[in-house]
Amino acid sequence: MQVSVAGNIGAGKTSLTELLAKHYKWEANFEDVIDNPYLDDFYNHMERWSFNLQIYFLKSRFSQILQNQKSNKTVIQDRTIYEDAFIFAPNLNSMGLMNQRDFQNYRSLFELMESTVSPPDLIIYVRSSIPNLVSKIHKRGREYENSISIDYLSRLNERYEAWVSTYDKGELLIIDVDNIDFVNNKEDLKNIIKEVDNKLSSIV
Repeated sequence: MQVSVAGNIGAGKTSLTELLAKHYKWEANFEDVIDNPYLDDFYNHMERWSFNLQIYFLKSRFSQILQNQKSNKTVIQDRTIYEDAFIFAPNLNSMGLMNQRDFQNYRSLFELMESTVSPPDLIIYVRSSIPNLVSKIHKRGREYENSISIDYLSRLNERYEAWVSTYDKGELLIIDVDNIDFVNNKEDLKNIIKEVDNKLSSIV
């Protein structure tokens, strides 16, 4: 079985992925942030490096999915391949930060990859307001994220909401994290696990 955690930058995807993997004894796949050779350059000059960054993420996630589908374990993945294709790349294109030729090339490659893999059995969408995202991004203090604008996060949030409103490839669970702290509050995490249990029972 495959489970994926989706959400905007700073929403808490990685933390939730870690906690659920530990609770259910699932294998966890994380987003390739530390070894990504384009992130620093991208945030300093988005127009120049947007295509390179998105291709790197697409390749990385596609590789993870192929490995996961060969495994007989349940795997939980930090961010989905769909977010790259339906949120981040089109957002860069609409902001004029990825030209139309590169965007069409990117979409063609995504569609080819998508045709060869199965969607996750369950996607957990971590929903967060912009003030909450900004607060968490500042707290974690990644230098390359210092230049992320509120406008950029807002555009991403709008695309996330549009995407989840029509998502129909598998089970979807939406967790609103504005008023909870599942990292430091065990009751909040327990409540999320109950919701995940309910969704899992409808899959198995």
